[in-house]
Amino acid sequence: MPVYTLPELPYDYSALAPVISPEIIELHHDKHHAAYVKGANDTLEQLAEARDKEQWGSINGLEKNLGFHLSGHILHSIYWQNMTGPKDGGGEPLAADGVGDLADAITGSFGSFAGFKAQLTKAAATTQGSGWGVLAYEPLSGRLIVEQVYDHQGNVGQGSVPILVFDAWEHAFYLQYKNQKVDFIEAMWAVVDWQDVARRYAAAKSRADVLLLAP
Repeated sequence: MPVYTLPELPYDYSALAPVISPEIIELHHDKHHAAYVKGANDTLEQLAEARDKEQWGSINGLEKNLGFHLSGHILHSIYWQNMTGPKDGGGEPLAADGVGDLADAITGSFGSFAGFKAQLTKAAATTQGSGWGVLAYEPLSGRLIVEQVYDHQGNVGQGSVPILVFDAWEHAFYLQYKNQKVDFIEAMWAVVDWQDVARRYAAAKSRADVLLLAP
């Protein structure tokens, strides 16, 4: 069966400086993200062994580990693609930049870009312990929502599709920003790649019927 693999970064380690230092990018991708990939693959092997031996005493822990590592892998894979260099990223999505649908969806769902930015910033900056701030497409209503994700997989709407993620784990910022998580989240807005977010929004809308199991 296929196994999970660590995706290559779409830029070099220094591409997001000065917002995120090369040292953080290297450690975050090559060590932390790689650990989630390995953890997901190791857990799949352990589940296969449990099935073969029909030994289910550890099933609760294994299922929790799979959710943790797999969600960590998925969120980080989105995270790298959501960002681009400060010269090309940041600002806000505008119709003139070819991302009008996303801009309209943000305004329709949050009232204004400023309101959305404030909500996602606060959600990411106030995560208790480790977690994420996430902009997600919710297919039942067809609107965008902000979610505050604990660890990697808790406190999310079932069926919601993440399209923009802010990593608020300490390993994402501590070497550079120390304990000032809010400063890191504020700085993150300068490297958001709205083209990538817009593509994810369009893809989420196109598969909404599948997510809802509609006829």
